[in-house]
Amino acid sequence: MLTSTTKHVLHCLLLCSMIIGLLFGSGAIKTDDDDYLAIDPWTEYGTAWTIFLYVIRCCALMTLPQMLCNFFGLVCYNAFPDKVVLKGSPLLAPFICVRVVTRGDFPDLVKRNVMRNMNTCLDTGLENFLIEVVTDKALNLPKHRRIREIVVPKDYQTKTGALFKSRALQHCLEDNVNVLNPNDWIVHLDEETILTENSVRGITNFVLDGKYPFGQGLITYANENVVNWLTTLADSFRVSDDMGKLRFQFKFFHKPPFSWKGSYVVTQLHAEKDVSFDNGVDGSVAEDCFFAMKAYSKGYSFDFIEGEMYEKSPFTLLDFLQQRKRWLQGILLVVHSKVIPIKHKIFLTLSVYSWVTMPLSTSNIFLAVLMPIPCPFILDVCCAFLGAISVYMYIFGVLKSFSLYRFGVLKSILCIIGALGTIPVNLVIENVAVIWGMLSNKHRFYVVQKEITKTTTSEERPLMMDV
Repeated sequence: MLTSTTKHVLHCLLLCSMIIGLLFGSGAIKTDDDDYLAIDPWTEYGTAWTIFLYVIRCCALMTLPQMLCNFFGLVCYNAFPDKVVLKGSPLLAPFICVRVVTRGDFPDLVKRNVMRNMNTCLDTGLENFLIEVVTDKALNLPKHRRIREIVVPKDYQTKTGALFKSRALQHCLEDNVNVLNPNDWIVHLDEETILTENSVRGITNFVLDGKYPFGQGLITYANENVVNWLTTLADSFRVSDDMGKLRFQFKFFHKPPFSWKGSYVVTQLHAEKDVSFDNGVDGSVAEDCFFAMKAYSKGYSFDFIEGEMYEKSPFTLLDFLQQRKRWLQGILLVVHSKVIPIKHKIFLTLSVYSWVTMPLSTSNIFLAVLMPIPCPFILDVCCAFLGAISVYMYIFGVLKSFSLYRFGVLKSILCIIGALGTIPVNLVIENVAVIWGMLSNKHRFYVVQKEITKTTTSEERPLMMDV
């Protein structure tokens, strides 16, 4: 069996090999005088077309900061860490509230996951915890001293008119609703998010350390029964993004220049109340992003939490598309908000506008062949580097999500091939999401389908009654 260090070294070698291979294969590094392009684009295509070709070629550079963070995150920190080891007794951990927010559309899913997450916490030895479910519709959860159901009143309004998930989260912070102390901790989960013992140990270590008021960890999507292989393989990129960019910004900068995601969020109550989720309509579509950037502007620090959680990728391509569209629209509202200072959202702005200009960047695939232009050496190198990192992130995401010991060598190789095969489909969906997102209402909150026909697994068992 390979050690975690050996796996990491092999992964680094594979990544560097891909980068070097693409640098030479794309012609960014030329080995022969014949490789130089003997063409004058100004004469061949005219001034207007030449300027356009160079502009769209340079659009790709907007992704450079986040891809550098992905590179350093994947290389500088062990990409295949061993299981998390507790650094102190979970009996001594501060009080932890696992808070799940739901509209209440999938009551059976919520009930199953509450029970499963409860058992996971108990199996890990955690004692000082509570599971809160915040819902727009009553779910009638089992009565238990560790379960609290909060139904958001229909007439409840925040001071700034926050909507959707922000409204529900802010309701929990009201003095007449909140039962937590300022130094207690909250683990924010989506209704479909599944805790693992590894993540509970990571969270326990994080709160025992208590150095950072905000933290986040890895979520993987290829666990247990895969509902849609296409969307799951496409989401392998997100796994790499967590282990790369997210981990690097939190472990190196302890800040969120590129924001964070909305689940597996760990906060200390006093800090969460100070930042608040009451951020108006513009802060309600991508409430997670707005919250992170607001906390960043207030000077709060962040850290990466070891241990992974489980979620499912969207079940249909339409849900996958709608999900991406909402993210784009929500983040655009954040970067255009006057509440967040410009200096704190520079990198997020570059990131989201690299997404907005994706149709232009994607056209380079065809225009580079149909209308080639000579480019400066540094531009060619950067474009080749970005291409190599982007492709490798799909490969790494599969290696991280699909255990070799669980799937076997052949199936793992097929998954890698499948993930690479989803890249063209993903590009089409992302481009459609951009166009649709720019032309449609930005203040809507689409919720993807999250309920599937129940299948019994070894993880599901009756609630462990510890009363």
